[in-house]
Amino acid sequence: MTEARSELGTALVAHPGAELYGSDRVLLESVSALIESGWRTVVTLPTDGPLRAELQKRGARVVHCPTPVLRKSALRPLGMLRLARETVRGFLSGWRLLTRERPQAIYVNTITIPLWQVLGKLRRIPVLAHVHEGEASASNLVQAMLALPLFLCDIIVANSRFSAGVVERRFPRLASRVQVVYNGVPGPPHASPGRPRLDGPIQLTYIGRLSPRKGVDVAIDAVSVLSARGVHANLDVVGGVFPGTEWYEQQLIEQVKSGDLEEQVRFHGFRPCVWDVVAAGDVVVVPSRLDEPFGDTAVEAILSRRPVIASATSGLLEATAGYATATTVTPDNAQALADAVEQTVEGWTTAIAAAETDAELARRRHGPEEYRARISQLIARLVADHR
Repeated sequence: MTEARSELGTALVAHPGAELYGSDRVLLESVSALIESGWRTVVTLPTDGPLRAELQKRGARVVHCPTPVLRKSALRPLGMLRLARETVRGFLSGWRLLTRERPQAIYVNTITIPLWQVLGKLRRIPVLAHVHEGEASASNLVQAMLALPLFLCDIIVANSRFSAGVVERRFPRLASRVQVVYNGVPGPPHASPGRPRLDGPIQLTYIGRLSPRKGVDVAIDAVSVLSARGVHANLDVVGGVFPGTEWYEQQLIEQVKSGDLEEQVRFHGFRPCVWDVVAAGDVVVVPSRLDEPFGDTAVEAILSRRPVIASATSGLLEATAGYATATTVTPDNAQALADAVEQTVEGWTTAIAAAETDAELARRRHGPEEYRARISQLIARLVADHR
């Protein structure tokens, strides 16, 4: 039985992984935008994981295609050889996929898989690249390596003004192609109010990758600082590591043990749905050390009517701007994070009163419906300009 083709045609969406973190969840909204607009949507993933099932639930066809993913290891000799081998394999597989599917547009989600820009150019298929990265602190070589393939794209979507600025500063000629579209961030099905009074320990929540750049160890140190000040705080850590960085998770476990914090810090691992953990906590912390292109977790906290304390850096400043329940602190500073927790406790009544107003503002800024409409418009423009 032959699969039916839509009147608009086929849109091919390329993504570098199959997990359910920030850019993965935004991809789901982009795919929904395409499907709701009438596109037959095919998503290519290089690996398998929980994202596949979520894409299929939304009506996308998911196919496996090996794709080289740019990582820092590619700057080393062995990494370069591995990348070259993966590129040849990915090129052949990608070429066959494009021949079979005959897409009218290619949507490349993140700048770490430039092979699809190259294939699109060679096959004369218009390409939209969605930039979820903001590597302002990276070396000039890394920034150039990531941004150069964007010259092969017809439209560039950046998830924040910060991300757009990183691209435009590196290559000003790309500025005319860049469109800023803030992430569509779905809130919880039912946002419950926070505790009216903080009876007992304050419950902190961290959600995201376990990696040094995300500063999970800083949050653990802040719990220790608070304990030394006589403030009892617990921390729920939700998330997993990148393959190959399991050492960091072990380092965190050792940090908790050496600080005698086993009763206060709990590791929950990866969870596809985090709303129950957020609802059980009082304050969400986003203690990133390095640049963040945006801050979906901060927005999710606000949508859940929970105060958020985030590092005062890059896209996190953009994500938290204008919210009474959002506090920003010096990155990589456990003392500053602990100070902010204490200030939040002292102003708890005010924070709880402002939480619903902030949640409504976040819904207006980041509603999935508005996001989907913007993506649909850009894809329509991409194809129309190519005709």
